[in-house]
Amino acid sequence: MNNDFLPINEDQTGTADNQLLMVPFVDNGIFDQAKKMAGTVVEYRELRMMYSCAIKEVRTKFDVLNSEFNVRYQRNPIASITSRLKSSSSIMEKLSRLDVPFSVDNVNEYLHDVAGIRVICSYVDDIYRLAHALAKQDDITVLNFKDYIKNPKPNGYRSYHMIVSVPVFFSDQTRNMKVEVQIRTIAMDFWASLEHQLKYKKEVPDQQEIVDQLTECATQIAQVDATMYELRKRIELAEDEPTEEDLLLEKLRRIDLATE
Repeated sequence: MNNDFLPINEDQTGTADNQLLMVPFVDNGIFDQAKKMAGTVVEYRELRMMYSCAIKEVRTKFDVLNSEFNVRYQRNPIASITSRLKSSSSIMEKLSRLDVPFSVDNVNEYLHDVAGIRVICSYVDDIYRLAHALAKQDDITVLNFKDYIKNPKPNGYRSYHMIVSVPVFFSDQTRNMKVEVQIRTIAMDFWASLEHQLKYKKEVPDQQEIVDQLTECATQIAQVDATMYELRKRIELAEDEPTEEDLLLEKLRRIDLATE
């Protein structure tokens, strides 16, 4: 049976006398972490399951908020939602950088981004509206937050980050699980995707020039986001006053949408 946690090629060819065990080169520290992980594989898989369930809990909360805002404000603040569970190799690498040995307890204590959700909005004001709505829910505890929109990183990165704790109910226990939430506009996400691609490229010609242009683009994107918000507000203010018949038809349409 293949062990997913040991980076060993177990395919064997030839006779017993000339079989070779192919072991790719890996950092010794990471390899030791992998062996420890294999020894606690059942407990570790259960932990990953718990983080996966925490993602579902928080994602459902955003889906509910999106539906509520659609009925109350006649538009959806959320353009899309994505989620991810940090890979085992990334978990080991991050613990290694923190000089912390691998254990299930250490994953829980030292890592805050094992479970992650990214919410993409059309407008900047929706980011703060959603963050506030999530934070005030009774079963959500905000452990930390960073506003990179009002205070961008030096490279121009903008986004709103939250580390939240949410209770997840299992058959025999209730666990408070941490989830990292990133909320940003479509334009911010487009910029971050390109910057992320550059970050993990080892050799890029004229890299500093690209970095400088990306920083400039971040400023332009922030200006575009602000302009789009102002244009939306002007359009909303310019809308004709609905007649009594329009209001009735709209209410009926919203009732239909809410029950679909």
